[in-house]
Amino acid sequence: MDKQEFLQTHYGISSALTEAAAQAEAGVLSAFAAIEETAELCQYKVLSAFRKNRIADTHFAWNTGYGYDDAGRAAVERVYADVFGTEAALVRPLIVNGTHAISLALTGVLRPGDELIYCTGAPYDTIRPTIGLSGEGMGSLREFGITYKQVELLPDGAIDHTAVKRALTPATRVLALQRATGYSDRAALTMPQIGDFIDFCRELDSGIIFVDNCYGEFLDTNEPTERGADLIAGSLIKNPGGGLALSGGYIAGKRDLIEKIAYRMTAPGIGGECGLTFGQTRSVLQGLFIAPHVVAGALKGAVFCARLFENLGFSVTPRWNEARSDIIETVRLGSPEALIAFCEGRLAASPVDSYVKPEPWAMPGYDDEVIMAAGAFVQGSSIELSADGPLREPYNVYFQGGLTYEHSKIGALSAAQRLMDKGLL
Repeated sequence: MDKQEFLQTHYGISSALTEAAAQAEAGVLSAFAAIEETAELCQYKVLSAFRKNRIADTHFAWNTGYGYDDAGRAAVERVYADVFGTEAALVRPLIVNGTHAISLALTGVLRPGDELIYCTGAPYDTIRPTIGLSGEGMGSLREFGITYKQVELLPDGAIDHTAVKRALTPATRVLALQRATGYSDRAALTMPQIGDFIDFCRELDSGIIFVDNCYGEFLDTNEPTERGADLIAGSLIKNPGGGLALSGGYIAGKRDLIEKIAYRMTAPGIGGECGLTFGQTRSVLQGLFIAPHVVAGALKGAVFCARLFENLGFSVTPRWNEARSDIIETVRLGSPEALIAFCEGRLAASPVDSYVKPEPWAMPGYDDEVIMAAGAFVQGSSIELSADGPLREPYNVYFQGGLTYEHSKIGALSAAQRLMDKGLL
């Protein structure tokens, strides 16, 4: 049985779509080569951090209770600090997601009377309750007297340096950037854009530069902190966990800032000296080790998805040959029916829950109903293949992840076939 016959028999992929996939794949090989070169350099950087910190089998053991003198936990945080080029890091399984890591970072360094400026427009939906832009407060920055501004991006997606400069006040404490697209149409911020902005801010002596690094790790050979950012934060069940971390998040940056955040994470006077790792040290380190390769596979899947759906007549962001700075591919579907059909097809090509039909629901932290199709080994793992989106115009779907390129590819094909079957393509 050849590949086309196998896909038809087991996945219902039509011969016409198989041919379209072959054409799309043939057209993106140059992009694949660039992705693989970046992954190779990132792999060497990660390996160097492991070697420098003399990682040994003893680091995979774990203790109990308060977690005093946990050598494995300390080793993980040293490795993360070296990978991201920082003085210190917090890497903890009890940081439940990227939103929690970002919230910890912001609440750890901001004080009453300070001002936070988001320089990339409105932040991702789940960050807004932390700031106090939505939700019921419940400990938001606004409740603690921290003021907020946002500066919109320029029409071409670049940071508006002039508007940021005008927004600064003596109270400005943190300038925040969201690297990834989030639930928007814009492209992710590239490292050159982030670097230029950091240089601009340093000339103004404008305060702490914080980057929400979710979905962006290992897409470039440098990370925002290596380019001069003071703090970054992200999730272990996104890029840096490599699909093996069971939970957790990280924050990396300057030592004095990480210490303040550690006190917020636990309690004043305790900080990062306590905190059980619950036996996750091995999976966290192994996941980080393979992360550059996993991210490369996911990124190739995003490029393939872009070329395939663009060839099928859809608007996509970014296009297959445009610069990328996160693993997310946005496909504008134009209707709720098409968004739901895409997610149904994506989930049907999952190793877990492939028989389940996803439904939109009022997901905590979001203003609109959201449909999510994951089928992941680790619940909510965004480095595993998923497709999701809010049920609001223009009905974008956000396709991301894939522990292997092949899985990402079949996920895109299955989504396209479901659209075909429902007459939406």
